[in-house]
Amino acid sequence: MVGLKPTEIPPSATIKFLSAGTAACIADLCTFPLDTAKVRLQIQGESKASKTAKNVKYKGVFGTITTMVRMEGPKSLYNGLVAGLQRQMSFASIRIGLYDSVKQLYTPTGSDSTSIFTRLLAGCTTGAMAVTCAQPTDVVKVRFQAHIRVVGGPKKYNGTVDAYRTIAREEGVKGLWKGTLPNITRNAIVNCGELVTYDLIKEALLKYHLMTDNFPCHFVAAFGAGFCATVVASPVDVVKTRYMNSLPEQYKNALNCMLTMVVKEGPTAFYKGFIPSFLRLGSWNVVMFVTYEQLKRAMMAARGSWEAPF
Repeated sequence: MVGLKPTEIPPSATIKFLSAGTAACIADLCTFPLDTAKVRLQIQGESKASKTAKNVKYKGVFGTITTMVRMEGPKSLYNGLVAGLQRQMSFASIRIGLYDSVKQLYTPTGSDSTSIFTRLLAGCTTGAMAVTCAQPTDVVKVRFQAHIRVVGGPKKYNGTVDAYRTIAREEGVKGLWKGTLPNITRNAIVNCGELVTYDLIKEALLKYHLMTDNFPCHFVAAFGAGFCATVVASPVDVVKTRYMNSLPEQYKNALNCMLTMVVKEGPTAFYKGFIPSFLRLGSWNVVMFVTYEQLKRAMMAARGSWEAPF
């Protein structure tokens, strides 16, 4: 057995909620530079980008990271980290931590198994709920990641709190919820790609006795989930990033942003930053799901020791 053993009593919804948020924050800390590189590649080619952005050319994920470190310093790779962690504690706690509870809610009483449709519906539901609550943190995170600031240059925002205030003051409170629709679409797809795929792969590995419920099983299921999520969500993710980072009146709506991309850059623009997206989402899923499974077991073991100290 690799890692902590599964407990006989299933984890409660509260334990799943806390474990999911904590595991997602750990995964973000490990993979944030890849996420920043992905955002830079996705917005490259925008017609209304700043002069500095137009003069910078990124080539590949590692080329992007190298260019950022050279021009902006190593700290630039973690621009928006505070907002990113705020996002994960609210966002992942809901979309991942509540997934099993919503899935059980949608499963007909007396049913021995859960259909794929029920899993997809649960994934879409928790994904939409999470975006509705956490959208402002995502907007701020993307703005920080997209801003190019050469070493010693002026800051766009003086910290995370200032970013929330500035966006609300200049664009109205609705500016903090900019791109909510494409983000709901994107995260419904990602949630289904991640959670449902992870659920199905793990279930199949255990059902056919290919692996036991431990680290290797979680690793394989998480890697497969990350790849599937990247393939299906990349087009929506690019539109979401472009729209959330756009200047006021640059695009009429998310659909206009998508059409503008097709006309000016062609369909391949939807897969800009695919490699860093997969590197980030694949590694993020592995770290998150493995940590999530272990945290659930650790919290259940701790609760058991508290309830029965002797």
